[in-house]
Amino acid sequence: MASVHRLRLILNKTPVSNMPDVTIQPGLTLKPFRAVRYAPSKVSSLAAVTSPPYDLIDEDALNRFMADEPHNIVRLILPQQDYREAAETLRSWLASGVLTVDDEPALYVYEEAGEGILQRGLIGALGVHEPSSRVILPHEDVYPGPIRDRLALMSATEANLEPIFLLYEGAGTSVASHLVDEVASTSVPVLETLTGDDVRHRLWAVRDAATLAAVAADLRSRQALIADGHHRYATYQALQDRYDGPGPWDAGLALLVDSSAYPPQLGAIHRVIADLAVADAARRAEAAFHVAPVGRDLPVALDRLAAEEGTAFLLGGEDEMFLLTEPDAAQVAKAMPEDASDRWCGLDTAVLHRLLIPRLWGIAENESNVRIVHHDAARAVEKARRRNGTAVILNPMKVPDVLAVAAGGEKVPRKSTSFGPKPRTGLVLRTFATD
Repeated sequence: MASVHRLRLILNKTPVSNMPDVTIQPGLTLKPFRAVRYAPSKVSSLAAVTSPPYDLIDEDALNRFMADEPHNIVRLILPQQDYREAAETLRSWLASGVLTVDDEPALYVYEEAGEGILQRGLIGALGVHEPSSRVILPHEDVYPGPIRDRLALMSATEANLEPIFLLYEGAGTSVASHLVDEVASTSVPVLETLTGDDVRHRLWAVRDAATLAAVAADLRSRQALIADGHHRYATYQALQDRYDGPGPWDAGLALLVDSSAYPPQLGAIHRVIADLAVADAARRAEAAFHVAPVGRDLPVALDRLAAEEGTAFLLGGEDEMFLLTEPDAAQVAKAMPEDASDRWCGLDTAVLHRLLIPRLWGIAENESNVRIVHHDAARAVEKARRRNGTAVILNPMKVPDVLAVAAGGEKVPRKSTSFGPKPRTGLVLRTFATD
């Protein structure tokens, strides 16, 4: 294993003509690429032009980002008209110098730091694989709608506009783990910004040929778990199928983090169901759950939910909140797929999407009927109140359960997990033309 001393870098040392061959090969690969980045002199600030990932931005946040800065990345990832508009905007920003292209390919060390947060990883062009390869492990099912949406965007722009988030088990001793800590501790970043959530983002470009070759060799035998970006990775696969022969579509933008060195945070994803009054939802749930009213104090109710070790849900809305516990084992078993493992059948989201929503509430589970809210229980309850509906608040999944399901070849139900901290969208882009 290479020592930290041997990984010490002289950034920008090796010209592109002497770069090692780290093209997409069998195994886990993270290829250097020429990043597209905002020119700080052309925008008010990097914080003002970046955003959370596209699927965390609601209408209010979108309007705020659009109003705050005319060059915010949401104009590319969430265009207001069609995806030709995003493509035209991308070309315009490149032509005017708002976006610039790095002169030489690199892997990029990326750090997020704030109160209770420190994460470091490598951003590069991830080799896209067939599902049967078991190199990239999804742990969550996907919806066809978001894949069609992202495929239309990536096809129009011929770009990866935001990185997906991957975890691998490097035991904290991998070449990449040594690299990110060495660079972050000793080198000057190529960009740094503090976003409104008080998280500091820093980025370094790594171009040393020997270091890149060592990283490539170390990663090749490893697997990676998709922490965030299942729909975008599925889009990478769909985009690859659209083209004949090898090319930049054989890779997709990704952040790769050693989960041993930087254990991820795992939050819950809550549901909001419109036009289902919470009192009615609780009454119907009594057919298979123990249902207890818990008042209207959300923090107290959340403490009650967190104290439950088995399957439990908190229902919130216009009226009093209710805690659902102790689902009927016979009804749970009847609702589950015959080929699902016991571990899968015991997941809260499996019970939610196989029993509670379709069977007890009679609701077809799709993007229109069941809306999602990441992390923020209060926002989910408020959304439910505005829509005369019910918010279903969940406890976060446990990381070992996620890993065990993925290792067993299964996927948790859609939108079961929210790993973090997620990479900031807009700091690094990748276009086919420049890669």
